[in-house]
Amino acid sequence: MLSQSYLHKLDPFVFQITESLGFRWYGFAYIAGFITAWVAIRWLGKRNIFNIAPERVGDFMFACVLGVLLGGRLGYVLFYDPSLLVTFSTELPWWGALAIQDGGMSSHGGIVGVCIALIVWGQKNKISKLHLLDIAALFTTPGLFYGRIANFINGELWGKALPPQLQTNAPWWSVSYPTEITEVWIHNPEKYYSQLETIEPLRSQVVGGEHFYQTVVMDAYTGNQQVIETIHPLLTAWYPSQLIQALAEGPILFLILALIWWKPRKPGIIGGWFALSYGVMRIGTEVYRQPDEGVALFMTLSRGQLLSVGMVLFGIVFITINSSRPAQKTGGFGKLFSTKHAATSAT
Repeated sequence: MLSQSYLHKLDPFVFQITESLGFRWYGFAYIAGFITAWVAIRWLGKRNIFNIAPERVGDFMFACVLGVLLGGRLGYVLFYDPSLLVTFSTELPWWGALAIQDGGMSSHGGIVGVCIALIVWGQKNKISKLHLLDIAALFTTPGLFYGRIANFINGELWGKALPPQLQTNAPWWSVSYPTEITEVWIHNPEKYYSQLETIEPLRSQVVGGEHFYQTVVMDAYTGNQQVIETIHPLLTAWYPSQLIQALAEGPILFLILALIWWKPRKPGIIGGWFALSYGVMRIGTEVYRQPDEGVALFMTLSRGQLLSVGMVLFGIVFITINSSRPAQKTGGFGKLFSTKHAATSAT
């Protein structure tokens, strides 16, 4: 019986120039996240919800961009693949730590990078660093959402396999990846002997030799129906962890923070709630995601869960400290629906 799981056939390129050169959805996700945040922050600044002048939002976003890119890449290298620090090649950019074209960004590292950028930018522009942290926390969520969608389009960060009883007739919301052939099967030929034997007849239909398996995968992505009908029932059905995390880290987290900031809060409160809420949801959603390859578990916790535990503890402490200290409250989305505020903003 043909599996009912979704067969992943999405192209990672928005447009492609050569086999390896083009504009990828992952890059588009970053751009879309920054533009969304810039538009929203500027709009709310004009309505005096935020204490940041609209004409300064561009500089503010530039600082955030640097923080995300540098922090995200450095975080990935330090947290997940330190070997890149000593990896060098003869091709640009020569140093593995800089080879972002091969992928590898850490959301935890990006968050730390943004925090550092906000401290520096706030000090230079004499704006409350805690208030800037609150703003960035709220409007980091669109970027997190777009980034996870890009992960799904790229076919990376797979979820865990569905239980055996669901594999025979996999549900529609699960996902199968043709690249399982080249990324899993051929590296475990004893375990996947029957699957490899089943696709052997395809050698007469596609290119054989050492590139046979790669060609099978490529043909599946380009819509070769015979290849698809042969491999699809053999593929594992996985949890769509990228989409689960996209919903949790995007619209759900945004809604939580927006509801908390419905009325004015002391600076730092929203930033603390971001750390707490993100950490809790990341710990929960990682249950459906495979641990990063080559990164050891710690007491059954993945590296992402372990870092998120630290975020939860930090968030609790941060909320407690900023709730008790004397400070003028800021923000308050409820004011947008106030007749008096609307009239003031219109003038």
